[in-house]
Amino acid sequence: MGEISAGMVKELRGKTGAGIMDCKSALGECDGELEKAIDYLRKKGLATAKERAGRETSEGVIHSYIHMGGKIGVMVEVNCESDFVAKTDDFIEFAKNIAMHIAASSPVGITEEDVPEEVLSREREIYREQAIETGKPENIAEKIVEGKLKKFYKESCLMNQPYVRDPDITIADLLNDVIAKIGENIRIKRFVRYQLGE
Repeated sequence: MGEISAGMVKELRGKTGAGIMDCKSALGECDGELEKAIDYLRKKGLATAKERAGRETSEGVIHSYIHMGGKIGVMVEVNCESDFVAKTDDFIEFAKNIAMHIAASSPVGITEEDVPEEVLSREREIYREQAIETGKPENIAEKIVEGKLKKFYKESCLMNQPYVRDPDITIADLLNDVIAKIGENIRIKRFVRYQLGE
């Protein structure tokens, strides 16, 4: 592989938001292959996020977003470690993007643990009835229910959802990328989504 060009670095930066030196080193490690370099940076970001996961997040912002001329409203609390980071453009942009994503994707909770038991029970019951109606025996019906619940978690939990602005990554991937870029632990703590008439 020849020299890593400025254009390649620029393209990788545009796709990942990583720093110039990180992009150069990723392209060097991956023989200039863009897709491999993206994965390399994402894995590095994941390692950084795991390192920081236990750190206290007592600062942050509450961001609000109103959509469709006042028909949908979202408030989200995003936490970080320091007041300094809470005021940075990158952090505020992340909070804004999360609020916009919630408006568009209407998640039930942040993680699987946040899904209310009554919602889960209702979903389970619907899936079981659908399976039994198609004549499946009880043991097969149970497997179908579990498979459909996994799909439900993927579609309904914020951290598992494909990011509306880049469906190739999940919100968890986006969060890990931002943690790696900013250098602090960041947490989406809570949100509320209002839709007119609901």
